[in-house]
Amino acid sequence: MKPFSCLALAPLVVLLAGPAAAQKRAPDVPYVPTPQQVVDKMLELARPRSSDFLMDLGSGDGRIVITAARKYRCRGVGIDINPERIREAVANARKAGVSHLVRFQEQDLFQADLSKATVVTLYLLPEVNMKLRPKLWKELKPGTRIVSHSFDMGDWKPEKTVEIDWRTIYFWTVPKNPPAASAH
Repeated sequence: MKPFSCLALAPLVVLLAGPAAAQKRAPDVPYVPTPQQVVDKMLELARPRSSDFLMDLGSGDGRIVITAARKYRCRGVGIDINPERIREAVANARKAGVSHLVRFQEQDLFQADLSKATVVTLYLLPEVNMKLRPKLWKELKPGTRIVSHSFDMGDWKPEKTVEIDWRTIYFWTVPKNPPAASAH
């Protein structure tokens, strides 16, 4: 008989231990999956390495975190408020064979600790990006790369803007001295 491994259950533990507060608030954005070619371009812009820690805010089915783990051997976490999406992401990570590199947390992204991230990915709405911007500036270290699908961050001009099909991808690096943490 094989010995029982706690590591095999790690993604389930995160799922079951998700903050109860996340269940009390409706999602800020509807679930719309990012097409794989956009995921690939987002990650190409972010240039993750195996030493990076990627956080996907509003991670849905986990495809960005899973792709980063598969292609770049990057560790990561997906944050989503919807328990159904978390269950789907955990199953997708298991199928992709990257459960040892990724985890998914049922959590309000505004309550998540972002300080460990070296890469952050987003597919949120403009008003959510603007509300999130002060948190990004406050919690992320200078040099952290941020990539957003479809929506910018107001007057924080991106370093790169790329079009793929009819979609836009924005790229920023957290500056050494971010502006005062206000949403404008």
